[in-house]
Amino acid sequence: MAIGTLYIISTPIGNLADVTLRALEVLKNVSVILSEDTRETDKMLKRYGMNKKQISYRDQNHESIFPYILNELEKGNDIAIVTDSGTPLISDPGFKLVRDLIGKNMNVISIPGPSAVTASLVVSGLPTDKFSFLGFLPKSEGQIARILNDYGKLDSTLIIYESPFGVKKLLNIIKNTLGNRKICVVNEITKVHEKIFRGYLDEVTVNIKDIKLKGEFVILIAKEGY
Repeated sequence: MAIGTLYIISTPIGNLADVTLRALEVLKNVSVILSEDTRETDKMLKRYGMNKKQISYRDQNHESIFPYILNELEKGNDIAIVTDSGTPLISDPGFKLVRDLIGKNMNVISIPGPSAVTASLVVSGLPTDKFSFLGFLPKSEGQIARILNDYGKLDSTLIIYESPFGVKKLLNIIKNTLGNRKICVVNEITKVHEKIFRGYLDEVTVNIKDIKLKGEFVILIAKEGY
């Protein structure tokens, strides 16, 4: 019997119409969907008339659920992994699963699609030829400053994820560490209330000062001298 395949499926980062035709086709045919949050995945499935078996998958329960996943694949059943939004493994669960399945010589296939990293980069107005994705930074101001100092020397645009609760603090650390560089702050990309702020850091900081911050943020920082 042929072994099954794990499909890493990118899902919309806000607008449910952004899902690809291939992603929908694969989701219809897999035996089970591994979801970061089954409630979030259910919204998309219902939108497209699907009722599929889901299992909650996070890094924290990887060890306990991996034997089940491996057994299903060995029986020839296909499985999909999705996260709340965007591409799995990119600041989301899935790396341990892919790593361990590759170690077992299992089939792993990527179904590409939405990603906040690339969606934000292409509308930022900052150089796109080289970029460094830093994901979510640590909570400590000292650790953040060290990371920014190291990566801020690179000839590339820096891309950072941040929650609404830490945006203003992070912008202040960036200013103190890297100076008044050109930046772009992207909020709720592809969603109804999408906002994009571009300019030098001082200017952007003033523009978002009195705005009620909510949803996920992507902060992009230009290389020195741009």
